[in-house]
Amino acid sequence: MTTCFLDTNIFIRFITNDDPSKAEACYRLFKRIEKEDLQVTTSESVIAEVVYILTSKKLYNLPRSEVCDRLYPLISLSNLKINRREALRKALDLFDKMPIDFEDCLTIAHMERQQLKNLYSYDQDFDRVEAIQRLEP
Repeated sequence: MTTCFLDTNIFIRFITNDDPSKAEACYRLFKRIEKEDLQVTTSESVIAEVVYILTSKKLYNLPRSEVCDRLYPLISLSNLKINRREALRKALDLFDKMPIDFEDCLTIAHMERQQLKNLYSYDQDFDRVEAIQRLEP
């Protein structure tokens, strides 16, 4: 079975239904993936871009919880191959609960996976995470 890569706009069209014909085509695509008729892959950067676009006040301005609710089942599809899926799930959980950027949530998820406690950063948002000790050079 040939593997294809899913780009950001496929997720956006499906989730937002802003272009009904493309949204329907994306729906059928995700149904094929769900039925395991098609194997696809995507990247962490694509998912980060999807989150950024959907929550952007200038674009879709969707609530964090809605973005997480819509993305979680998609990144959980067994025929969607994605590196470090558990880190993405953890990042979505954090993003839903904490007022910090998704990219920072990914950092926290990766740190947790690697059992790291210390982080060099000037970003004070990390001070909100009890499990992390933010350090400055």
